[in-house]
Amino acid sequence: MNTAPTPQVKKMDHIAIGKRTVQMELEAIADLSARIDQTFHDACELIKQCKGKVVVTGMGKSGHIGKKIAATLASTGTPAFFIHPGEASHGDLGMISTNDAVIAISNSGNSAEIIALIPLLHRLKTPLISMTGNTTSSLAIAADVNLDVSVTCEACPLDLAPTSSTTVTLVMGDALAVALLEAKGFSAEDFAFSHPGGALGKRLLLKVSDVMHTGDKIPSVSLQASLSQALLEMTQKGLGMTTIVDDEKRLMGIFTDGDLRRTIDQGLDIRVIQIQDIMNTSPNTIGENTLAAEALGIMEEKSITSLVISDSQQRAVGVVHLHDILRSGIL
Repeated sequence: MNTAPTPQVKKMDHIAIGKRTVQMELEAIADLSARIDQTFHDACELIKQCKGKVVVTGMGKSGHIGKKIAATLASTGTPAFFIHPGEASHGDLGMISTNDAVIAISNSGNSAEIIALIPLLHRLKTPLISMTGNTTSSLAIAADVNLDVSVTCEACPLDLAPTSSTTVTLVMGDALAVALLEAKGFSAEDFAFSHPGGALGKRLLLKVSDVMHTGDKIPSVSLQASLSQALLEMTQKGLGMTTIVDDEKRLMGIFTDGDLRRTIDQGLDIRVIQIQDIMNTSPNTIGENTLAAEALGIMEEKSITSLVISDSQQRAVGVVHLHDILRSGIL
């Protein structure tokens, strides 16, 4: 009978290990700050002078970081894309032109796939910025500008897995992107044009003219209409309100579900009363170029569910309802 003792499983303090990892990477980023120097300025100037695109390349984990850097640059006003260095040697180098600038990332600075590209980039006279952890490496020496992203050690206890080094490289890429963003005067609206499908892009770009009801879909009655006629129009159009217009189609007032409740509370005879006698003569209106997000803010402030869009002649050209804006996806 086997009586060997059961091996004891070492209990790990996962929380302590996690905190140690974060602390090590924070210290690596803090050390990077001192290296945001003249070489960083030179890299920014080189990219600013680029008439084409910024091509980012890197192998392995550096390649994953490179993809994120390229995406960040592209979304903040610096046209950029990622190219795999292995594929570049087999045809994709044709994607790079003399008008472009290349950012090559390699922690060792000696990645064979990237080193193989250097003579070709020099023949193209394409400016080369490197991000390396070794300032005396082949890549660092061959580059027009080398950005030092070295770390004292990786957060990995074996000092092998790219952890602190990839974090520092990513931060350097963010620093480049933000510096270029500010240099170009990149605005929130510019950012929105790069992100039209997201909620942020819609908040900055979507106007009420894009979601408002127009033409025959606008609930509308004349000043002489009876309350019952107004209620029928409100029911048919389904917006919980109607506009009241004069013979020139100018907006004279609105009537809402809330106004109906107040009319009933006053004991008025809803069978005979005319709409012009009970309408709201000071409705909230906005222009058709108003952002949908701004319209939503007005509705929240005024505790209303719809707004009339009027033109310079005070004619109702549209109506936007709270539900129209919420369906647009700006939140």
